[in-house]
Amino acid sequence: MKTRQKLFIDTFIGNVLALLLNPAVRLLGFILHIDHSLDKPFKTIVVSKYMGMGSIIQTTPLLQTLKVNYPQARIIFVTNTTNKALLEHITAVDEILTLDDTGILKVFLSMSNLIIRLWKRRPDVFIDLEIYSNISSLITSFSLATNRFGLFKNDKKYRMGLYTHMMYFNRKSPVSEAYLQFARLLGCKKIITKLSTFNLSEQEKENSDSVLLNLNLEKGKYIVINPNASDLRIERRWPAQNFIGLLKKMTEELPGYKIVLIGAKNEMDFVKAISSTNKTVIDTSGKLSLVNLIYLIGNAALLVTNDTGPMHIGFAQGTKTLALFGPCSPDQYGNTGNANVIYKNVYCSPCVHEFIIPPCKGDNQCMKLISVEEVWKELTKSLQVTNLSRNFSETILYESNHTLGQVFRT
Repeated sequence: MKTRQKLFIDTFIGNVLALLLNPAVRLLGFILHIDHSLDKPFKTIVVSKYMGMGSIIQTTPLLQTLKVNYPQARIIFVTNTTNKALLEHITAVDEILTLDDTGILKVFLSMSNLIIRLWKRRPDVFIDLEIYSNISSLITSFSLATNRFGLFKNDKKYRMGLYTHMMYFNRKSPVSEAYLQFARLLGCKKIITKLSTFNLSEQEKENSDSVLLNLNLEKGKYIVINPNASDLRIERRWPAQNFIGLLKKMTEELPGYKIVLIGAKNEMDFVKAISSTNKTVIDTSGKLSLVNLIYLIGNAALLVTNDTGPMHIGFAQGTKTLALFGPCSPDQYGNTGNANVIYKNVYCSPCVHEFIIPPCKGDNQCMKLISVEEVWKELTKSLQVTNLSRNFSETILYESNHTLGQVFRT
């Protein structure tokens, strides 16, 4: 099931169910007088994020923080089935529960099964990191978690009845810090802000070494190019013709580096249309496992990528990364010390958190305005320096013992 179809179901079915559930949850809470205080040694903490590989990677500071501050607690992550393989390599997660969203019927059958599994685990805290999903709100409510944390947007006020604690979602703040506000609200003393690297077994590393050997790649002597963007927001793609122009320049002027293109199976045709114009590049689209991809990116001299999942893998693995931004703000999703960012701050950008279908309807001028010459200049600069760094304006996250951004129920 495509992302747009999932959003349609969530908007027109999930929204109605969430609105109906809201008064029932409020009434039940009023009758039972449940204690929602947070100064307790919680035993079971659930974190949910269903969509977006990159966003899941950005949850790792929160997950590590929870693990350090609640060492006896079981950390459970709830996500879509497609993200399970990624989470299996994040050490702070003790258990993964999944929702199958590959079809309309499967969503609701899987949702029922997921809720039953959550009941058995009796969560003390449930942190829902989805900002738009009504299905996510329903699962959080039906989990019967004592404390239910959610992100607040003004156009989703009904969520105030479904969650016991809400945090304002600030689009100008790095998303990992937005997630960490929940840890601060819990009173966590030690806050970890660095993204977690992926835990690969020795066998997985050996297998990936064999893949590099078969591709005739030497660690640190190749550049990875990711021309893709998931259908969650396809407008994040830099035009194919621009990638073709960049590859031509790279093969002519960087003979010491091999060039590797990546992509998922459903992106193979798009990648092949680019790689077929240049016989010297290596096209691995549709051929690598997730572990192989993580290892490939982790040992590259540089990753050049649109704002999408592999970019966040590069951030987590500490690979020097040149990231091209448009529909999203780099201040929100490019918060890392090893990135060089190109961003055209056009009037309608960032649009991601305001529209399901962007105002441009695919005519992404924010990406088209980035020139080949500009990317080439920053690419060569990125290769020459030892460490990349960006300057961010500091965000004040708390004042004394008060966590800023909490939205109180009435």
